[in-house]
Amino acid sequence: MRATEEKDKGMIFNIQRFSIHDGPGIRTTVFMKGCPLKCLWCSNPESQDFFPNLMVRDINCRGCGACVVSCPEGAIAFDREGGRRLDWSKCNHCLRCVDSCIYHSLNACGRYMTVMEVVEEILKDEDFYRNSGGGMTVSGGEALWQYRFVADLLEACKQMGLHTALDTSGYSSWEKMFHVLKHTDLVLFDIKHLDLKKHREITGVGNSLILENLTRTAQQKRIWLRMPVIQGFNDADEHILRVADLGKRIGAEKVSLLPYHEGGKSKCIQLGRKYGCPEAKTPDDEHLQRLKNLIVAAGIDVTIGN
Repeated sequence: MRATEEKDKGMIFNIQRFSIHDGPGIRTTVFMKGCPLKCLWCSNPESQDFFPNLMVRDINCRGCGACVVSCPEGAIAFDREGGRRLDWSKCNHCLRCVDSCIYHSLNACGRYMTVMEVVEEILKDEDFYRNSGGGMTVSGGEALWQYRFVADLLEACKQMGLHTALDTSGYSSWEKMFHVLKHTDLVLFDIKHLDLKKHREITGVGNSLILENLTRTAQQKRIWLRMPVIQGFNDADEHILRVADLGKRIGAEKVSLLPYHEGGKSKCIQLGRKYGCPEAKTPDDEHLQRLKNLIVAAGIDVTIGN
């Protein structure tokens, strides 16, 4: 396995330009790699590991066999009838097969970048930020688990006059979170479920630390609450009203309802994993509108999708 950290660099798995769903205006969203939560429905399962890992796109394979030769663990085999077969139990993500594949059928997810390399990408769309009231959002994975790099990145953006936002689960020590918040204009705070047991069952961690950090963050920063809405898990009226009450109590500017989507299923196939929540469903539009009306009636603004 390749080294999992490099001095003064951050592990990033995507930089998404022209984003309109991660804060106000047109933004660039920087996705940090590594997350302590293991949400079963995760739409970006490639973000969970704290090291670069292999993603496979069989549709691009031309059957040249170079990957078979390059793999030191013998994890890849090929025959003309069955095509390429990868034994994920043998793969150690050394990524030598990626270096050998000229057809981009085998790809590395995650790369180390310096703050200035990321800033150079962000500044390509500076005019769009100015005209739309946008800026830069740092997301994940969980950005707080690379808090030093993230704080330096946010500070660099602030020095250039850009609006900054942090999208976070809040699962981190307060000391790390406080360090990052110094350079953050807006916090997009993710809420999975307010029930401790249900939260632990589907994310792998409890929510006590998350809710504590939410309360402390709201005392000093603008907050948007964001909740993935999964049918039968967290979309009951009672739970939605609890979320609305929480938002009012901490002074959140709004609640964002994010309808569940199945994007993580195909990515799990590319990662050689089983999708953790195959029974998950998206609430229909009528139900989402009803949930929105409940929150509005409780006295807090709400949007669907951002």
